[in-house]
Amino acid sequence: MRTTTHLLAATAGVAALALSACGVSNTAGGGGDGEEYPAGNVEMYVGASAGGSSDLISRAVSKGLSDELGASFPVINQEGANGALAANKVAKAKADGQTIAIQNASLFAITPLAVSEDEVTDLGDFDVVQGVSRDDYVMVTGPKSGFTSLDDIKSAKKKVTYGTTGVGTGAQLSCGLTYGSAGVEAEAVPFDGGAPALTAVLGNQVDTACLQVGEAIENIESGKLTPLSVFGPERVDYLPDVPTAKEQGLDVEVAQYRFMTVPKGTPDDVKDAIAEAMQATFETKAYQDFNKQNSLTPMEIPGDEVVTQLEKDKKRFADLVAEYDLDLGAS
Repeated sequence: MRTTTHLLAATAGVAALALSACGVSNTAGGGGDGEEYPAGNVEMYVGASAGGSSDLISRAVSKGLSDELGASFPVINQEGANGALAANKVAKAKADGQTIAIQNASLFAITPLAVSEDEVTDLGDFDVVQGVSRDDYVMVTGPKSGFTSLDDIKSAKKKVTYGTTGVGTGAQLSCGLTYGSAGVEAEAVPFDGGAPALTAVLGNQVDTACLQVGEAIENIESGKLTPLSVFGPERVDYLPDVPTAKEQGLDVEVAQYRFMTVPKGTPDDVKDAIAEAMQATFETKAYQDFNKQNSLTPMEIPGDEVVTQLEKDKKRFADLVAEYDLDLGAS
């Protein structure tokens, strides 16, 4: 498979480069206390299993940081709770830039709508350093369903099932809002990640599924899946013929995006060093090719702009969930 091949190649390449970078001295930036940054290896947590989008994006950025800052940035997988376990590791770490993580917007803007208040991950525990990329969602169905567009969904005469990549995720919200705003009776079937949700819709175990474009595009291109809608603010470059939900009359706009975080209170010069190294990484052909291979849209904006977007999305999603009486936690 094209996507699998690229992901495995990316994982192997980054791992090799990370190992080769170990022990290299650095000359970039200070740590706020007279020490050079980074002071040895920097632990880079990712709240997902190896091989998924979050993991591989982290590894691609890790390679760039290693190249630019002359130290090793080993990626540590701490999956669970839609990224909350990894986030907790960073939040509790010393604020010196030696523990960092690329985190998902859904953890802060969507998961709070699905969990109890004491389980919410507080954005205030982090400094957001730099935006990274956007990963768009697409609703897909198998050819046997008979659905070809959201108009077909709107006129469905039966309960429609939809697979998602978990509870409190953008995939769940995308599908939930689509069916809620269309007034269609539907039932969520949450899976533990994109791969099992993809398998379920390919096997006709669910009528539809909301997946990240990179997870679904190969099967769309081969004709094994039919794309019904994307959910970004505009059409996705990688699926230019697939209309957005808004184009089809439904006010549904949901996208996953990711950004670099450090513990709250990390010195400005450390954050600046990380941001500058990331910007240099973004400009490389290798990283730009990585984005294209994995159907990622650059969202390389400053950290304060990421925070502004998160706050807007958090309110917007909460209002929509209330309007359509969605119970994300029970799905």
